[in-house]
Amino acid sequence: MLLCKKQAKKGGFMGRNIAIFASGNGTNAENIIRYFQAKEGEIQVTLVVTNRQEIPVFERAKRLDVSCIYMNKDAWTTGEEVIRLLHERKIDFIVLAGFLARVPDVILQEYPRRIVNIHPSLLPKYGGKGMYGDRVHQAVVEAGEKESGITIQYINEHYDEGDIITQYRCPVLPGDTPEELAKRVHALEYEYYPQEIERIILMQN
Repeated sequence: MLLCKKQAKKGGFMGRNIAIFASGNGTNAENIIRYFQAKEGEIQVTLVVTNRQEIPVFERAKRLDVSCIYMNKDAWTTGEEVIRLLHERKIDFIVLAGFLARVPDVILQEYPRRIVNIHPSLLPKYGGKGMYGDRVHQAVVEAGEKESGITIQYINEHYDEGDIITQYRCPVLPGDTPEELAKRVHALEYEYYPQEIERIILMQN
């Protein structure tokens, strides 16, 4: 377990503690953290957990004074060590933001309908194992789709098959490259993912 920052919040936290699971750059993670920090409300991101070392999300979390912890492959295989960490940090809700590993069943059972994911297509199209990031945008463009977007969903034991919460759409323009489409989809992610996370948590209170 690699700790990049001690837990940021002082004097405890009254409200909803979010943990973000991330595997890479962390732009969505940073956007979500900033969204809730700006509100200074009861809902805050207090932990980022990764399954990879030396990735940009560590530095992003550090700049925002949020704990970022690496858990190795064995921890993600059983899920028990991850569960202990979540309990220690009093985590109420989990957000997947570019997290590429399968979430262990023990975590799914511990957090029923309290784990959400975002996918860069209009599921059920272009989902499933191995379909993420630029691979999705490439497939959408090559298929000649007229629209794409994002899907926010609860997760289950199968990749991209959890109950859909909501979808937001954008056009695929003639001549679009995967990179151009990605920018449009990212804009949807940055605008709507934090808002939907907040709405879901408040709805569950």
